[in-house]
Amino acid sequence: MTNLSAFPITQRWPARHPDRIQLYSLTTPNGVKASIALEELELPYEAHYVDFGKKDQKTPEFLSLNPYGRIPAMIDPNGPGGAPLALFESGAMLFYLAEKAGRLLPADPALRYEAIQWLMFQMAGVGPLFGQVGYFLKFDGREIEDKRPLRHYVKQSRTLLEIMDARLDARAWFMGDDYSIIDISMVGLVRNLITYYGARDLVEFDTLKNVPVWLVRMLDRPAVQRGLTIPARPTEADAP
Repeated sequence: MTNLSAFPITQRWPARHPDRIQLYSLTTPNGVKASIALEELELPYEAHYVDFGKKDQKTPEFLSLNPYGRIPAMIDPNGPGGAPLALFESGAMLFYLAEKAGRLLPADPALRYEAIQWLMFQMAGVGPLFGQVGYFLKFDGREIEDKRPLRHYVKQSRTLLEIMDARLDARAWFMGDDYSIIDISMVGLVRNLITYYGARDLVEFDTLKNVPVWLVRMLDRPAVQRGLTIPARPTEADAP
């Protein structure tokens, strides 16, 4: 049986199935990237709920896996060469899982780099800028009287949506006919922007031609539906 005792995080979140990928996450736009990918790729895994209300992400055990104190993070007990591999950063995890399963990433070298390019676009642009809209619209930033920062990030987010819309013109998915980790990387962020953050009208989402259709197509996928709810908040009986 796989022994994960070398990883302090397993002391706080014991592995019931140490032979499976261990996912430490929450159902945030970044967190669901990993759970959706794992569901789509049908890789065996065990999900652990990281409770931000209890500041789980700032505990020594969690920080031992991700010193940045952010979710998601994971341990693959059967990493390259058969040795356990620990990873954080959702983009790196998507890339690793796709390579491990041999799916959801183009095999052709040129298309592969094109996909990596769009993954970097999401990580460097879409995630941070949509998050700033959320901060200034829904969280602490809403108390700031000067609304210029909010208007700035709304404008930048609209620009990103227009780029995404152009990319999806005459394409079902970001990589054309092939569904990929690029689509997975975007779905939680777009969904949150227009629902939880309440920015649908601010970014004029319904004036876009392709992104709204793509979002419906994404949310119709059973694996996406499942991944958006994982990990579930544990009951007291389930809590470690």
